[in-house]
Amino acid sequence: MAKPVLSFLIIALSFSMLSCTQPTPLEQALIDAEFKVKKVLDLADEHEVQIRYTQIRRGENNLPEFTTYSLFEDSETYFYPASTAKLPVAALALQRLRELQAEGVAIDRNTPFHIRDRNNHPIALEDSTALSRTLSIAHLIKKIFLVSDNDAYNYLFDFLGTDYINSQLRDKGLKETSIHHKFLFGADNNRTWEYYFLHEQDTLYKQQSIHAKELINNGNLKKMIKGVGYLDDNELVNEPFDFSKKNRISIHDLEGILKRIIFPEIFDSDERFDLLEEDYEFLQYWMSRNTLESNDPDYSSDPDLYDSYVKFFIYGDQKGTMTDEVRIFNKVGDAYGTLTETAYIQDRASAIEFLLTATVHVNENQIFNDNIYEYDSIGFPFMAGLGRAILNYERNGVNQKK
Repeated sequence: MAKPVLSFLIIALSFSMLSCTQPTPLEQALIDAEFKVKKVLDLADEHEVQIRYTQIRRGENNLPEFTTYSLFEDSETYFYPASTAKLPVAALALQRLRELQAEGVAIDRNTPFHIRDRNNHPIALEDSTALSRTLSIAHLIKKIFLVSDNDAYNYLFDFLGTDYINSQLRDKGLKETSIHHKFLFGADNNRTWEYYFLHEQDTLYKQQSIHAKELINNGNLKKMIKGVGYLDDNELVNEPFDFSKKNRISIHDLEGILKRIIFPEIFDSDERFDLLEEDYEFLQYWMSRNTLESNDPDYSSDPDLYDSYVKFFIYGDQKGTMTDEVRIFNKVGDAYGTLTETAYIQDRASAIEFLLTATVHVNENQIFNDNIYEYDSIGFPFMAGLGRAILNYERNGVNQKK
């Protein structure tokens, strides 16, 4: 069992005093965090906590300058990234459209399309959440950011194929990321569906099924084998659950993907997504929307959805209306007892901006697939409290400068 982090922070402060160094801003923020945050940090190893906090200060010509602090960050320790994998797939889908346009294919993110399997059986021919009732790349990306829609991700995943996804991310310097599967039980992740982009009844572009050649390889990461059992078809299997063939993103890469979308100009051209300014603006706009802040798709009539449905930091333990005081550009993931989020957070009234990425695991009985996870009692309060701790620290720093 991990040493209590509260004690760790006290030791860190004592050491800082003895060595005449200051505790890091992240350590300072956590000292003043809510009890429910400290309680999780006291068992950081058990909860597989990793935190990465990047301060942003504006220098000459208003250019952003970044300083990163981390706690328990370990790129060699595996956590399941869940729906955070949808973030790079959304960006790569827009990039792939630009590549096709450069080849002379007359389609864009709003072009309707159909999806069929290799035997021409329909997979998806329309989208009931769209006012037009048509499938489009743009609408799928909206759904990914508004409600983390799995079908939307699955359709974009197969539009790209695993080889394209992983080779593109590696080429951009994101070497601690591998995305291998859809969020669809029993799916064929090695052969994609076929895509028909349409203008009325005419096919503008047909994409044949893509066969993946790259083998799944997450390396020899720690904690890829977890727990003491799992449910398989409602039957308990008394063996640890194997994540070795699941998606993987380190929190270093997760922040890196986010930074490439929010601050593309700080990266060399070969490290960026190959997008136009309007593509970045489209991604930034929709990833900063609250769930009920859209009329196409419109989720306002769904009683299970609320403003902060996909905003864990700051608001994750609240289900009321979010204020416009703070704007969060983010992507969350939750599955198998793991909550993860990467976010660029703005408090424009205070001229505050920062990046925060974190993951926490809450699965007390160590059984997977039983849907008995402590999200509401531990996970969401931790993520919300962590976000508030960093925001309060940033605000206090601004006030002290006045």
